[in-house]
Amino acid sequence: MGRPGLDNPFWSALMSIHRDIALRSGEAARYPREFAPFLGVADAQARVAADLEALVAPGESVLLLGMAPRVGSGFRLDRLHPLAQMICASPIGMIDGPEIVELGEAHRADVLALTALVYPHYFRERTMDMGRYFGIYREGRLAAMIGERLGTDSARELSAICTHPDFAGRGYARRLTAMLANETLSRGRLPFLHVSYENPRAKRLYERIGFRLHRDVPFWSLRRD
Repeated sequence: MGRPGLDNPFWSALMSIHRDIALRSGEAARYPREFAPFLGVADAQARVAADLEALVAPGESVLLLGMAPRVGSGFRLDRLHPLAQMICASPIGMIDGPEIVELGEAHRADVLALTALVYPHYFRERTMDMGRYFGIYREGRLAAMIGERLGTDSARELSAICTHPDFAGRGYARRLTAMLANETLSRGRLPFLHVSYENPRAKRLYERIGFRLHRDVPFWSLRRD
């Protein structure tokens, strides 16, 4: 069964929790470049040729998730591998581990360094401003982190779940994921996440701790000539 906020994730977030930062033209909207390379459309049948020209610069590429429009000359739409969209409907058992701290401006350099190393594709200078972020520090370094990215008033995406290679295998990602999923559920919102099928290890971790596959969500790259 479809869930409206999850079936068209970029558009849904831009029209709800991120409407104050959304750049919109007609039936299309996007995040500012310094937040994320994401663009959404209201409907696959919407006429958005002029909107795309207003939002996407020549030579620029953006990503679409769940829904994409027909595009005309001047744009190239490439279908990428679908992502597994997973949801968690019940609390997850917490495991013992180091203190979890909320990450803020003082931690931004550490966050950008870690994501540049292990999560480089979608994280930008101001991605942290899209939601709350949490981390575990060990030996004076940011060892692992998690954050909130997309969402609506009834669901919230867990994102940027990553661990520094020097601290892998210690259960930090599991501890962070359980904490934020449980906190999201306690607020009456559904935790969800997206994971690539090319990362089976991460997908298995999420399955083991209580996430289940909701759907395969289509994924595209859109480039303006």
